[in-house]
Amino acid sequence: MKIDPRSYDPGLALAGSGPGLVLVPGIAGSDRLFFRQAPELARHYRVATYSLRDSATSMAELVADLSAVVDAASPGDRRAFIVGESFGGALALSFAIAHPEQVRGLVILNSFPYFLPQLRLHLAIAGIRLLPWGSMPLVRRLTAFRLHSRHTHAAEIERFLDLTRNLSREGYLGRLRILMRYDVREQLARIVAPTLLLAAELDHLVPSPQQARYMGERIPGATVRILEGHGHICLIARDLSLAAILADWRRAQPGA
Repeated sequence: MKIDPRSYDPGLALAGSGPGLVLVPGIAGSDRLFFRQAPELARHYRVATYSLRDSATSMAELVADLSAVVDAASPGDRRAFIVGESFGGALALSFAIAHPEQVRGLVILNSFPYFLPQLRLHLAIAGIRLLPWGSMPLVRRLTAFRLHSRHTHAAEIERFLDLTRNLSREGYLGRLRILMRYDVREQLARIVAPTLLLAAELDHLVPSPQQARYMGERIPGATVRILEGHGHICLIARDLSLAAILADWRRAQPGA
């Protein structure tokens, strides 16, 4: 399955030159999460950003879309570094299992191989179905203090909230339902790409350090790094550089 332009506009954007690198967004589905990281990464990589398909009802659909994005980012060898955040990390893990030939390296941030407790997903779905959608920006603003990093400037949080204001209820609910059927715990050993597992120390949404260590014990050769002082939404923090983290990790790889 490939991206069907008649039913889905991924908002694909490409910048920079070098090895292909795809930034996979989280539950909101928006590429705008990466506004701080993408420009710096584009100095070293051919960076692809895109939005998730809101109408997707299965992880397989999203995996197929990601395969097409990798093709666009790396038309020569059809391989790229895949960087997934939260829900995007779950998608990136699924992609690495389904299409190992397209993964040059795998970076998973604040994610999981299976979401626990499942009750939270049921409650989230029920809450979002009942919530007047126009009040969602206010809800996100009121909960921001639990999600962002300790040193994230208020201006960055404000910009993030503004850029991701137009969330789709359909996409949000669809991705929550996909997580209810998502479980790759028994398949982690099949991941063959070099893998970096990043976990925010102060993540109040996902027990990221625990999940990263769990995955690190099962993915061959994986590296685990804890991001001290950071919360779940850490990519907008001024003191976090994905480009620098990736450079350190790649230098440490055998044969680098």
